[in-house]
Amino acid sequence: MYDHIIALETSSHPIPIIPIAENEFAAWLSDQPAHSKAWIAANGYDAKRGTHLVVPGEDGGFGAVLVGYRDDAKALWDFAGLPAALSSGTYAFEDRFADNGALYEKAALGVYLGGYRFDRYRTEDGKKDKRAKIALQGSDATKRAENIARGIGLARDLINIPANDMGPAELEAAAKTLGGEFGATVSTIVGDDLLKQNFPAIYTVGHGSDRAPRLVDLHWGDESAPKITLVGKGVCFDTGGYDLKPSSNMLLMKKDMGGSAQVLGLARMIMAANLPVRLRVLIPAVENMVSGRAFRPSDILQTRKGITVEVGNTDAEGRLVLSDALTEAASEDPDMLLDFATLTGAARVALGLGLPALFSNDDDLANGLMENGLALHDPLWRLPLWDEYRPMLESKAADMNNISGSPFGGAIIAALFLDRFAEGAKSWAHIDLMAWNPTDRPGRPTGGEAQGIRAAFKLIEDRFGK
Repeated sequence: MYDHIIALETSSHPIPIIPIAENEFAAWLSDQPAHSKAWIAANGYDAKRGTHLVVPGEDGGFGAVLVGYRDDAKALWDFAGLPAALSSGTYAFEDRFADNGALYEKAALGVYLGGYRFDRYRTEDGKKDKRAKIALQGSDATKRAENIARGIGLARDLINIPANDMGPAELEAAAKTLGGEFGATVSTIVGDDLLKQNFPAIYTVGHGSDRAPRLVDLHWGDESAPKITLVGKGVCFDTGGYDLKPSSNMLLMKKDMGGSAQVLGLARMIMAANLPVRLRVLIPAVENMVSGRAFRPSDILQTRKGITVEVGNTDAEGRLVLSDALTEAASEDPDMLLDFATLTGAARVALGLGLPALFSNDDDLANGLMENGLALHDPLWRLPLWDEYRPMLESKAADMNNISGSPFGGAIIAALFLDRFAEGAKSWAHIDLMAWNPTDRPGRPTGGEAQGIRAAFKLIEDRFGK
């Protein structure tokens, strides 16, 4: 996944990467030899953030790589373009740069993410061996960056794998592989056993597929430690059911398990950092398909909480499977309950693709997630659980409907639906996200993306990791 990163000691003479703060460029340039000044001037280089320039040495050979940056929340992306831009060879940041551990961590994370490739289905073309290698110091900053990068990489990989190879069983297998790496216990409830153990909404939504629905349940850490529970929407493919999506909307529906990918990536960060918490991860893993067994509009579903739900739209299935998982999660009254889901197009209309919507019943939790998100450039933006909209979920035939009759406020309506089932959790947040990059940017290639989990990890680490 990140084979462009190597340990610094493996190369005795790497090509130096010289980071230059954009506002310090003039002072830095004044101290350089004449041949470097001439080369930099000839290329019109001014160390703008995220730009780089190869500078020859005195002998005319490869001397160094200059890279401009600003030391702010976006700094990691200033370095993320290096792995793709540099020619074959081994490179390393100049020694003085490592003195600033926080900045070095951002740079290391940037070059990790900048070298991410999803090439599982591509024939080997020999280019892999020609990629630049970047040597990093074996410092705490590097270790932290690697942990974050591997969590993000896991989330990206799971989303990028197509649904023919990432169904409910394969998602379960991914959770078990992760659990095995860190000594976690992973159990599953599959198919008809979901009804026997009172997870009827998960069963009903997933029963229309030939690939059996299931609830994946991961436990890790000391049972006496603070409880952190993560719930991730695991709809491995979403046709929309009988409220069938048009083909253009169905094209990216392999990513509808993006919430489950987030919680597994976040869980990996927590376990790798060995945080002193009791971690639980719940993933309702299903496909929303059309068949003789699939649920229909106007059906009335049972839920684990005992609330009956009339199906106003079969394409609002994510909130149904999350309802059972959230009921189970809230029953333990965890110290923190987070759910991640690719839930509504309305959140994307409101906030765009790169800014997940955040809802919470706890101001301290919401503020902490937003503050960390802005500080790390992993943003979340809070929308309200607006009480006046609750009546819009009323049903004449059941306790509630899974949609409202209005085309407005869809993200809030969905969050209010989930709020009924997270009831009892003293500190709960719901993150409605895209989990996808539509275009290439440094460190953020087109495809599956982790959103909000760096912010969540930092908050959990700060609150419970001391």
